Formats: sequence, structure tokens, C-alpha cells
Amino acid sequence: MNRNRKHPGKAPYRRHASTGDRTRNSSRYRITGTWAARPTRPAVTVTPDRKAVRRIAREMADQGARVTVEKHAEHGNWRTLYEVDGPALLAERHQAEQRKREAVLAAAREQRLADEYAAQIAQNEAAREQDAERELAAMARLMVRPPVARDACGRAAVRHVSGPRQ
Repeated sequence: MNRNRKHPGKAPYRRHASTGDRTRNSSRYRITGTWAARPTRPAVTVTPDRKAVRRIAREMADQGARVTVEKHAEHGNWRTLYEVDGPALLAERHQAEQRKREAVLAAAREQRLADEYAAQIAQNEAAREQDAERELAAMARLMVRPPVARDACGRAAVRHVSGPRQ
């Protein structure tokens, strides 16, 4: 029985929930990611959010997928906006990191060589200073000694102190 007194045997009217928008939406994007490990099972995401499209496409490409981003062109047709080659991006990123590591190693090698060169220069300078000090000490000892009698040819006049001249 219902509240309707005019038709008491008839089932009451029930309001149904809305089934969604039936209009043709041309502002949707479809992101399709295909991995080499499973080429027959692509991941497909549909969203109207442009920022989410970029984020999802970047995440899929970072995982190594070939990504195709399409925009809805009405009546079930999709227009390709752009494609992202994830494996190529990963390879390029890997090469950039490797070049960076090589540059760091080269810089460290150059720094080590520069340090070795500076140490060698310091060692040579210290040796030169020791030689100069040794030379000054020898000159000081020479200046302290009494003069030696010499003949015209420069030889000392006396070969030895004790005994006659030979």
C-alpha cells in the first residue's frame, strides 16, 4: 500500500540516482603507457586534468614506458598531443649522470696532480733552502780559517807542517 489514495495498489514512485553526464566531453585526455616487458598490456588513464596528465606521463616515462598523450576530439575520436620516449629519456639521464661522475673523477684527478705538484715544488724549495744554508755555513767556515800562503801557481807553499820541504 502506498500513500497515493487514488491508486492504492500501484507501487510508489521512486526517484532514481543520476547516471552521470551524457554530454560529449571534449576536454578529456588519455594517457597510454607501454612497457617493453609487456607490450600487449598498456596502462591507460583518462582524466580531464592537464596537470595530472603531465604528472602521470612523467611518472610513466620515469618507469621506462613509451607514453602517448591524446586529447578527446569528440565522438570517440582521440587526437595525439605528444609522445614521450621513456627508455630514451632514461638512457639520456644515465649518460648525463655518467658524464657528471667522470667530470668529478677528472676534477679529483686534476686536484690530486695539482697537490702532488705543489708538494714537489715545496720539497724542491726546502731542498734549495737547505743547500743555501749549507753553502752559507761552508762559506762562514772558510771565512773563519786563517789565510794559507800560496805560490804563483795557486798551490799552497807548504805541503805539511812538520818536516822539511820536499
